[in-house]
Amino acid sequence: MKKLRILTAFMALAMVAAACGGDEGTSAEGNDLGGREVTVAVENAYLPFNYIDPSTGEAAGWDYEAWDAICAEINCTPVYVEAAWEGMIQSVADGLYDAAADGITITDDRAEIVAFSDGYIDIEQRIMVRIDEERSADEITGDSSTVLGTQKGTTNFETAVGLVGEPRVAAFDEFGFAVQALISGDVDGVIIDETAGQGYVGENADSVKLIGDSLSSDQLGFIFPLDSELVEPVNYALGQLKENGTLDSLAAKYFSENFTITYDDLG
Repeated sequence: MKKLRILTAFMALAMVAAACGGDEGTSAEGNDLGGREVTVAVENAYLPFNYIDPSTGEAAGWDYEAWDAICAEINCTPVYVEAAWEGMIQSVADGLYDAAADGITITDDRAEIVAFSDGYIDIEQRIMVRIDEERSADEITGDSSTVLGTQKGTTNFETAVGLVGEPRVAAFDEFGFAVQALISGDVDGVIIDETAGQGYVGENADSVKLIGDSLSSDQLGFIFPLDSELVEPVNYALGQLKENGTLDSLAAKYFSENFTITYDDLG
């Protein structure tokens, strides 16, 4: 009992001290990275998250502006490194990069090898079809002859497999190849995130369209090595950016009709 009372008193004092001194996990001071560099892997080929602006030749996109804002909050310097999507997650897991930003869906399987930040946006998966397609999404996926295209190693691939089975899924290295296969008639539909899909529709408005309701709703997050000390500071920064309206401003800029750059513009 005496030990319990001592422990209780100690806990009470600790709570008072925390209240007076602030919680390092939720304060700017406790999340100050001292100006350190943070290597962030990006694909530079995934609208609107990261790409090379055709008008300037400079890297641009939601990921860049978000990470610049994050580092402004927690005193770090982002160093962006271009990396292919295939192998990006494993490279982060192996510690080759401090983080990766590429519209990465938070999943339990991925969380076994990398740590995720808090989710920063909910994304919908849709089916893209040729412009003259008259069938509904359910009719397309219910047709035993249907072949769906998508990108390798994505949750879109998993969704496609769940809809029609792996033998009827054509996986490509990039979504652009899948869209071209759709236009050419080699596949009957493409499973893709709506934000990226809108970019391809803008590029090929006379050839493709998005149909049907959302196939799934996924949350996106940044990834880090499992033992990374960056997760807590980045989550703190994301919270600040949500509170001060920065994330809303970026969403209005990149995830709405205000964003007009298409893959055709990228060449």
